[in-house]
Amino acid sequence: MKPKKNPNAEIGRNSSLYFMIGLTSVLFLTWQSFEVKFYEEESKVSEVVQVTDELKEDVPVTEILRTAPPPPPSAPDVIEIVEDVEEVEETVITSTESSQETFIEDAVVRIEDVDVEEVEEEIVVPFAVIEYVPVFPGCEIYETQEERKECFNQKVQEHIKENFTYPPSALEMGITGRVYVQFVIDNKGKVSQIQQRGPDKLLEKEATRIIASLPRVKPGEQRGKTVSVKYSIPINFIMQND
Repeated sequence: MKPKKNPNAEIGRNSSLYFMIGLTSVLFLTWQSFEVKFYEEESKVSEVVQVTDELKEDVPVTEILRTAPPPPPSAPDVIEIVEDVEEVEETVITSTESSQETFIEDAVVRIEDVDVEEVEEEIVVPFAVIEYVPVFPGCEIYETQEERKECFNQKVQEHIKENFTYPPSALEMGITGRVYVQFVIDNKGKVSQIQQRGPDKLLEKEATRIIASLPRVKPGEQRGKTVSVKYSIPINFIMQND
């Protein structure tokens, strides 16, 4: 016989409600299981303290030593009274400041008593505009100033060529260039105040050495008076390939 199904009966109608009730019950029971606490029985510990009533300890015997105080110092039989016979001189410090009542006499100085020294001002004239150029040794044979200027320039160049030495360190490092040298021929005919400017210190040092070895010349003249003359010349340091 085949069972009959009631069309009005809905079996899954309240399934969600039942599921929520079951889930809530399980969560509640789980939470209560975590909250349960178990307490252990307190263990009783008895401590026994032994106290000794009598403490026997040997106390050392001390003895107080009494010493007699030292005797008081004996007073001198005779007291001598020394009279102070030395006289002390007081130092009187006088003020060196002048007051309004102090009169200072004006010192009168005569013009004849004053020594006036004439200070010569050093005049430096460029070589190009000097009236009488310095005369290099060997240039005395020329009479005109233009010829002596040309002779001076030629003698300086010859001196540089004859005394020129390429610095070994600069030669090894391949240092070349032009060094501009400026110097002064003073009123005594000596070379002074050498200044140089070049690409390297080694070349500048060699240029200074060459110019410092120039011979003494006859000083230049301006308006009948010997003066210092400023002179400039470039020195080329060039390496020639063999």
